[in-house]
Amino acid sequence: MNYTLNQLQVFLKVVQYESVTKAAEELHLTQPAVSIQLKNFQDQFDVALTEVIGRRIYITAFGREIAAAAEKIIEEVQAINYMTLEYKGQLTGRLKISSVSTGKYVMPYFLSDFMNDHSGVELSIDVTNKKKVLESLEKNEIDFALVSVLPSQMNIDKLDLLQNKLFLVGNSKANITSGVKSNDAFQDLPLIFREEGSGTRQTMEGFLKTNTVTVHKKMELTSNEAVKQAVLAGLGYSIMPLIGLKNELSNNELQIIPMKGLPITTNWSLIWLKGKKHSPVSLAFLDHLKKTKDLITHKKFDWYEKY
Repeated sequence: MNYTLNQLQVFLKVVQYESVTKAAEELHLTQPAVSIQLKNFQDQFDVALTEVIGRRIYITAFGREIAAAAEKIIEEVQAINYMTLEYKGQLTGRLKISSVSTGKYVMPYFLSDFMNDHSGVELSIDVTNKKKVLESLEKNEIDFALVSVLPSQMNIDKLDLLQNKLFLVGNSKANITSGVKSNDAFQDLPLIFREEGSGTRQTMEGFLKTNTVTVHKKMELTSNEAVKQAVLAGLGYSIMPLIGLKNELSNNELQIIPMKGLPITTNWSLIWLKGKKHSPVSLAFLDHLKKTKDLITHKKFDWYEKY
């Protein structure tokens, strides 16, 4: 046997996703590179680790046993790396964060300085919709969650990072620059919604209900990026978080359409379960944010204050 740690890591990702394509995306490798590593790893065993039926890859029972052993090996290697760094007096461990999808425009800026200062910290960040974020938090699978709408039935602590603003937007060719004057306009105005479980969808629906707006033409898409592309293409309008529209607004590809009651404002908040026993890494990160969040907001989001 002469397998490498890289081969073990590649195999584990293939097992996790049961897909070479998804494993390649996660590892930031090309699909052929993952296939080569998988074949080189397989060649060291006389028993099949995977099998392909149709166009789908399946993990054999033997493959799953090997994956379990590989996971233990990698954990031991990580433990050795952590011990080495700890011996040198460096902060070590894993920081696990789950973020709602539009939080991808926010969270990296609050992480970059901390991660650069602590090379021994391993970051795991999952970007998904609000429903899945809160499920991970409730199961205590993560240290922190980034949300723009606070959960109403969960006992949490929070740290507000940045104001969240939502505007009605259309593409640059939309001929309603003077704004939406009447709720009746939405009878003919096609509105694009996020999927069920999205915090943006929840906020948008709350606004429409409060203002007794009836929507007759409606489209639903499963990501903020998909909604933005649909608006750019002229398929309709949407109430969207400003945070993800910087380039499109500056390039005059999108426009904010004035409407009474907008923008809707909430906060991007880092939340965690009340009473959670934080690891040294998560405590250090929380302390870092408390000291630097205002400076980060001023330096990285100064454009945001113009709207």
